[in-house]
Amino acid sequence: MERVPQTHEEEPMPTPLCDIDALAAAAPTVSATGVLWKLTESGRQLDANLVRLAPGRHIAPHAEPDLDVLVLVVSGAGTFGAGTEGEPLPLVAGSLFWLPHGSTRSITAGDDGLAYLTVHRRRPGMQIGRAR
Repeated sequence: MERVPQTHEEEPMPTPLCDIDALAAAAPTVSATGVLWKLTESGRQLDANLVRLAPGRHIAPHAEPDLDVLVLVVSGAGTFGAGTEGEPLPLVAGSLFWLPHGSTRSITAGDDGLAYLTVHRRRPGMQIGRAR
């Protein structure tokens, strides 16, 4: 059998990251709001976060000027405010939203809390450049 020479660079391989259902399944408490998991692998082109909002907690209306964002609700329920008027849309497990850059949005968790996954292009890190 002929041996294939190895290259110095290894081929990128798919990597299991976490069990989203297991992370989101833990019962939220009032203080259990925040990022449960985030993508940290080196060389990535994406950022992803699993966020939990405790019952009744709220993400204030804001706009992301530069990045499109996908939001996938993985557990719980709540309300999504879309646009500057905050027209409420229901959020339930399995809801998938595309948030185009520049769009205004807010999220409010329902009585059982809410967990959702966000995915967007990775922001480049801050770099020190040469003065021009």
